[in-house]
Amino acid sequence: MWQGKKLFEGLEGARRRAIYKANGYTDEDLLRPHIGVVNTFNEAAPGHGHMRQIAEAVKAGVWQAGGTPFEFGTISTCGAPCVGAENKALRYELVIRDIICGSIEIVAMEHMFDGLVLLSSCDSIIPAELMAAARLDIPSIVVTGGPMLPGKFEGRDIVMSQLDEAFLGGMQAAKFSEQQILEMEEVACPGPGACSLMGTANTMQILTEALGMSLSGSATIPAVSSQRLMAARRSGRQIVKIVEEGLIPSRIMTRQALLNAIVVDLAIGGSTNAILHLLTFARELGIELTLDDFDSQSRKVPCICSVIPNGPHTVVDFHDAGGAPAVMNELKDLLQLDCLTVDGNSLGENLIGKKSGNRKVISEITHPFHETGGLVVLKGNLAPRGAIARPTSFKREMLKHTGPAKVFDSDEAALKAIYDHNVKKGDVIVIRYEGPKGAPGMREMMLSTDALVGMGLDREIALITDGRFSGFTQGTAVGHIAPEAMAGGPIAVVQDGDIIEIDILNRNLSIRLTEEEIEKRLQRWNPPEPKLKKGVLTIYSRLAEQADNGATIDTQIE
Repeated sequence: MWQGKKLFEGLEGARRRAIYKANGYTDEDLLRPHIGVVNTFNEAAPGHGHMRQIAEAVKAGVWQAGGTPFEFGTISTCGAPCVGAENKALRYELVIRDIICGSIEIVAMEHMFDGLVLLSSCDSIIPAELMAAARLDIPSIVVTGGPMLPGKFEGRDIVMSQLDEAFLGGMQAAKFSEQQILEMEEVACPGPGACSLMGTANTMQILTEALGMSLSGSATIPAVSSQRLMAARRSGRQIVKIVEEGLIPSRIMTRQALLNAIVVDLAIGGSTNAILHLLTFARELGIELTLDDFDSQSRKVPCICSVIPNGPHTVVDFHDAGGAPAVMNELKDLLQLDCLTVDGNSLGENLIGKKSGNRKVISEITHPFHETGGLVVLKGNLAPRGAIARPTSFKREMLKHTGPAKVFDSDEAALKAIYDHNVKKGDVIVIRYEGPKGAPGMREMMLSTDALVGMGLDREIALITDGRFSGFTQGTAVGHIAPEAMAGGPIAVVQDGDIIEIDILNRNLSIRLTEEEIEKRLQRWNPPEPKLKKGVLTIYSRLAEQADNGATIDTQIE
């Protein structure tokens, strides 16, 4: 029996029933399973602008199956408007995970919901909801918003990252005119949904399905498709069923399921941010998961998807080619197929008969687009606890690179140096004090990376940081360096001219200094003043874990 029936029946339930009757619910409604429907609708964010209609479809499904839906909202954002604007704006994009997770926890606990349907679409929003599902451990289904359709520019598909690269680097290199930028602006985002490339948003939509937390085949249905509403309605019906069966997230998001998600992330060439999120889910669930798990899998899983930035295709092309089920069917020998899913089936049962319909988009595992998996873990004396790179977006000649450091304490300072031609061929740009505590908030280094790619410098200049990257990022970029500079990691004492070695195949990120010299420098080092001294970001800076532990606020007492 779900808890709502016991709490809302009889004389003891009178005071509870009275509160809900104020909103028009009846006795019959209140003796059904109570389903919280979390809506991230936001008129400022295209990934969430269509969520009202999706929420209505979910609630219709809940009613049809004999449950009672209670819609409530939580916050959502789109990081794109603040890129290149006020320095502190983009710092909130990762911190929002903890705020959203906490907001869902509070509402679901106070209202004692029997189950949750979690609606979301973008970068840190989907992970926040999965964190909440793991923390609350009540029956839950995620309904993602799906990808945006690509725009059309000069006869070809275009996505938002290409506008960024054209503006930040293409104009500097005289590849694009001001008029072309304005024309691209008109078509880059033709409607609602997550930007149609393998950025963090679509990576996390796919990984939600790989984890078994959304209905099979639903992850990449385009936002504007009627099938998106059908999947929402089916999810509404399914949540009532799994409430009655008692199927909770901890039975679905097991260690085996998390390892499956790692395999899928590597195979799709997913966003580097997915590592932070999967590590965080594991912490919430009390499951042991480390960067070593990512590293071991990355040595045997190739990239079989040619979706931007790992190839020329869009996520809509990916969906049309078979989507997540087709990818996982190719990977079935590497996956734990007996993992449970919210469909009520095992993962293996969901994959029967699913095949790629376009080998130019989803290849056979025996003929991958990239022999190396989509993500690698690097270690060395510059990153003792690890760093992350996305080698599928590297130019081949940059998979091994050695060069002198050019050190900056912000993305903006590095961008100015690039524009002023103060960074030369062979250099390694080092951006520090942008980690979880230093930024604070572990900002995305989008300005410098997009400028390098747009100016065609990603073949000759590398960039490393204790910050993170957009899921859009291309080029020779290594992030998530741990420990970060603000925590006294070796990156804090790198000096201009120090020789840095990046070796993807050997998983190495090092500085040509002896351990004695690094230690001597660290003894002389003093942390800088915090960049902010009030607000939620200061709370995060005090409590945030390092990147190799998910960069989330530590809410657990050991």
